[in-house]
Amino acid sequence: MDLKRPPSAEHLGPFQLVLLVLSLLVLVGLAADTFLALPPEIARVLHVVDTVVCGIFFVDFVIRFRAAPSKAQFMRWGWVDLLASIPVIESLRWGRAVRVLRVLRLLRGLRSVQRILALLFAHRTRGGVASVGLVSFLVITFSSVGILLCERSPASNIRSAEDAIWWSITTITTVGYGDKYPVTTAGRVVAAAVMVIGVGLFGTLSGLIASLFLGDTENKIEQEENEILVELRALRAEVAELRAAQAKPPAGPPGS
Repeated sequence: MDLKRPPSAEHLGPFQLVLLVLSLLVLVGLAADTFLALPPEIARVLHVVDTVVCGIFFVDFVIRFRAAPSKAQFMRWGWVDLLASIPVIESLRWGRAVRVLRVLRLLRGLRSVQRILALLFAHRTRGGVASVGLVSFLVITFSSVGILLCERSPASNIRSAEDAIWWSITTITTVGYGDKYPVTTAGRVVAAAVMVIGVGLFGTLSGLIASLFLGDTENKIEQEENEILVELRALRAEVAELRAAQAKPPAGPPGS
């Protein structure tokens, strides 16, 4: 193993690609919150997103730390992931600076677009589930921010960050309780886009789950067929040995 090479570059998979996108998302949110004068409720949405993503980072760190053969070698780069999981807390604000290093470290494992596609197609089911989860999270994030930007009418009932996130979740899942709804034209356009995307996402998820079960059945059938082929080859070898033994002329008496 190359000790100079970060572990994430060696064990890059679909979930690591999701973490890379989430890392970029929280960096963009942090930059927007720092350099732009955002409305308070939009800033709260970004803080909620940042906290959720930090929780995902921490869970990933714990899982990989427990699975690491050498804890000391893992912590050579693992400390970056640990500090990157610090949420938006003013007393720990310095810890978020290492997120840039985390992104650069993850990018080292992605040599090209072909590398990304190879990872996704090599693990189609896991890559598909990871993609659906990532797109759902991104849609909820951007639709929450978008609906707060659009719904500034006095008649709007989506006013807080909690209202926006709740509305986004109920809309993308096509539940639509009706307690929160857009009243402006721009807000309804956002709602229509989220509903269409939600139908596509859950249709894709249903297909992935079906293919997962079908894939297990097909794998079992293929395994049984391989076992039968191995047994047939062994029988052929035994039959060939018996024929060879029968065709061999008997040995003459000693001294003849």
